[in-house]
Amino acid sequence: MAYDLEKVRTDDGLGEVWTLNFGPQHPATHTTIRLVLKLDGEKVVKCTPHIGYLHSGFEKLGEDLDFNQYVVVTDRMNYVSPLANNIAWHGTVERLMGIEVTPRCRFLRVIMAELSRISDHLLSVGAAALDLGAFTPFLYGFYEREMIYDLFELACGHRFTNSYTRVGGLSQDIPDGWVDRCRVFCGRLPKALDDIESLLTTNRIFVDRTKGIGVVSRDEAIAWSLTGPLARASGVRRDLRKDEPYLCYEEFDFKVPIATGGDCYARYLVRVEEMRQSLRILEQALDKLPVGPVSVDPNTKMTLPPKREVYGSIEGLIHHFEMIMPNRSFTPPLGEVYHANETANGELGFFIVSDGGPRAYRARCRPPSFIHMQAMPLMIEGHQISDVVAVLGSLNIIAAELDR
Repeated sequence: MAYDLEKVRTDDGLGEVWTLNFGPQHPATHTTIRLVLKLDGEKVVKCTPHIGYLHSGFEKLGEDLDFNQYVVVTDRMNYVSPLANNIAWHGTVERLMGIEVTPRCRFLRVIMAELSRISDHLLSVGAAALDLGAFTPFLYGFYEREMIYDLFELACGHRFTNSYTRVGGLSQDIPDGWVDRCRVFCGRLPKALDDIESLLTTNRIFVDRTKGIGVVSRDEAIAWSLTGPLARASGVRRDLRKDEPYLCYEEFDFKVPIATGGDCYARYLVRVEEMRQSLRILEQALDKLPVGPVSVDPNTKMTLPPKREVYGSIEGLIHHFEMIMPNRSFTPPLGEVYHANETANGELGFFIVSDGGPRAYRARCRPPSFIHMQAMPLMIEGHQISDVVAVLGSLNIIAAELDR
């Protein structure tokens, strides 16, 4: 960490202020983020975030790859819950093209989205606790995340970068026995959450390090466009699953956790309760899971044919060829569309402009981490340097979402 000394006017008059580079190579940043801190002793008087260390050009890639190919790029945005990105992207494409996915597809996408939310929150809570010296909750959370990765691998063959969705459906249906394994996970997670809460919720050190730290009021949360757990921890009652239902969320009974503290501790409490509510959704979705195809009728030429038809019939091979070859696949209408999902970190939205071609003329993304990072100075200025790790952990910033 590099630093220098300069003289600036502080609250107490003319004084010496250190400039400290927090990151980008620092374990508590969780990723490649650089914070330039102005310190009056141990007090942060100014914080300037610097992004751009994980630039991938993912928006421009959305204008070069077709609507199915681009799903592999969405995996690498919020790589902690990539399936949620897949679902948001193809939900936007399907809205552009006027495609109504099958009931089974809608339910499976909800199941995968809620598993992704739990996985993301487990990492956020566990890593935030680890930054403050609590190692055991981190292990409890990661063990459960491995169970989720097992479920993802069974469903689509990939543990991490899933690329599970397709325009009009999914790459494949879940295998036999998958629902039973998911029920086993749903049955064991409450015990893990109880264990995590028993170690943190009333832990004197954890409470002292998070309560009253990084406070954001309700009005400030709205003014800074915060969404997800950050906004709800400040009393903002907004959740796209309730306010603008998509897929089949209107069919499920669940609550949206709200807190009023607006601090790191409130964000922790909201995330833990959101995992419990995600379990409620999962249990209902597994009970109601419809039978039938997971993709729209291939004869509509709106989706890729099943692999068994590609390898087993000339018609399937021709269909696959036509969907894959440039300028012969998708023909969406002219126009533009914005669609957003409620992911673990908040509102993840995609904006697509179509010129009628097989790929987006313009593709833009509203990633929650990019919006939330701008509020870092608001949360940390006036606190101690040791509070930086607590605030960063409560934000759950994913650097791959920060860069365009």
